[in-house]
Amino acid sequence: MKRALSLVDIPPVWLILAAAAAWLLARELPLVMAFGLVFRAVGALAICVGFVLILWSALWFWRAKTPIEPRHTPKALITSGPFTYSRNPIYLAMVVILGGWVMMLGALSPVLIPFLYFGLLDRRFAAPEEAVLRANFGIEGARYIQTTPRWL
Repeated sequence: MKRALSLVDIPPVWLILAAAAAWLLARELPLVMAFGLVFRAVGALAICVGFVLILWSALWFWRAKTPIEPRHTPKALITSGPFTYSRNPIYLAMVVILGGWVMMLGALSPVLIPFLYFGLLDRRFAAPEEAVLRANFGIEGARYIQTTPRWL
């Protein structure tokens, strides 16, 4: 049972749940239709940018031959590519995708969902991963954490 729960307790599953909650709020309780065509276009662009950032980051995981899944032991410390600018570019991309989705929905009611998702990623995934980096990569991991921002 615990293993089954750990398979669904990953950021993409939380992203899908957050996107579904945003859609449901926008559909059932839109409050105000606040975003026009320009916002919807920016939202679509944000989604595209988010997916490109995920692919770019995944390429670096593949090159380093280290697992991309959270809570797996990393085999390499990736400090180049998108990881030069952020320790968590994939999580950042997911927040951008969710923000883009909310803009595309056009309703005011789900506006807080990307912020809640950001908080979830920060506390449940990003912060614990820093301890793993320190434990597995020692001084090099600590230096990376000190010199590269968690988000941007």
